[in-house]
Amino acid sequence: MAAALLLTRRGWRVQVWERQSDALFQERAQVLQDAGIAVALGLDLTPEAVATAAHRPQTLVVSPGISWQHPALGVARSLGVAVMGEAELAWQFCQGIPWVGITGTNGKTTTTALLAQMFQAAGKHAPACGNIGLALCQVVGQMVGDRPDWLIAELSSYQIESAPSVAPVVGIWTTFTPDHLNRHGTLEHYRDIKAALLHRSQHLVLNRDDPFLAAHGARLFPDREILWTGETSGSAVTIDDNWVQAHGENILSLEHWQLVGHHNRQNLLMAVGAAKLCGLAKEAIAQGAAGFRGVPHRLEPVVRIDGIQFINDSKATNYEAAVVALEAIAQPAIVLAGGQAKAGDPQPWLQQLQAKAAAVLLFGEAAPNFAAWLTDHPHAELQITLEEAVPRALVLARKYGVNTVLLAPACASFDAFRNFEERGDRFRQLCLDLAASAA
Repeated sequence: MAAALLLTRRGWRVQVWERQSDALFQERAQVLQDAGIAVALGLDLTPEAVATAAHRPQTLVVSPGISWQHPALGVARSLGVAVMGEAELAWQFCQGIPWVGITGTNGKTTTTALLAQMFQAAGKHAPACGNIGLALCQVVGQMVGDRPDWLIAELSSYQIESAPSVAPVVGIWTTFTPDHLNRHGTLEHYRDIKAALLHRSQHLVLNRDDPFLAAHGARLFPDREILWTGETSGSAVTIDDNWVQAHGENILSLEHWQLVGHHNRQNLLMAVGAAKLCGLAKEAIAQGAAGFRGVPHRLEPVVRIDGIQFINDSKATNYEAAVVALEAIAQPAIVLAGGQAKAGDPQPWLQQLQAKAAAVLLFGEAAPNFAAWLTDHPHAELQITLEEAVPRALVLARKYGVNTVLLAPACASFDAFRNFEERGDRFRQLCLDLAASAA
């Protein structure tokens, strides 16, 4: 939608194709139609639809949800149509504005939001955008009279592969573990997509606390200077004597850092390293970090009922992210998990559940398989839906004397929700309703 509105404002004739046609998409279509944009609902993207279109497009902008190898895109390319993603379109319209590009399997959103807050503390207009929720084209569309100093762009692998020209001033690679293999096919392909953004960046920030990056980062970028961050020896931005340091200079005492977990210290160090590369003063960096309270759906405290804290980590959409969440909270906990399973190695996650979960409540499409994996866990239960799991979690927390209930699904949300945000919003509302009824 943001791409369509931007192009229309710049004088292009635009048509939007959408496979779905339910009430939600009819409402969205009306917004576009009111802006003079033609919308075709219920139209699947097929090679035939592209080849026989009444007006052959000059440019085709695709949603990140559409595979870059989709057969219809191959037909479009063979017909001379320029095919690109929304991030590429935004880049072409905002040359001259420096970008920070943040990618990685986990940690992207927190690092992006934290870095944007550091820029804000420095008095810079630097919106967090991209995969974090605010579309890049929306930011670019608002630039008339409101030109950003920087763009702080979270970029998924889907966005990177469809944006081959995007070349940030600073590129950050947070972590790397298997993910999205149903889309990218192989771990090597997924790795190469991530690496491509860093190859095009002027300055590189890599997380030395990530095992893959520590082992392979120097080999992937043999002729580049890398700013290494982490608590691992040899990092330029690290923690010493409870202080965040950049090249030996004290930046921030950890007494002023609000977020829990080793993974969030990694995110902090990467943001500090990037902020230094962008020329921010250490006072602004410290102020931004000290005031940061995290982002929704990432270890987000929701409500406390009878001393039991309900925590929303709906962003834990793979096994590795769910392990990070389990490591960060007080143990033991009642854990809610399930959704649409992803490829990957579940063993570390299963081991964490066995060791640290007083009970595991399983919901969604993956629940039966997860239940089979957890037959040895004395308190693993099938709950079918999130609506059933939340009140049951309170019952079990009271029964076992546990003070934490954690939503860490270890799965994508698409079996029941449009995205992880909608899933997290639903969990939050269920918890608030439960608190109201328990009062």
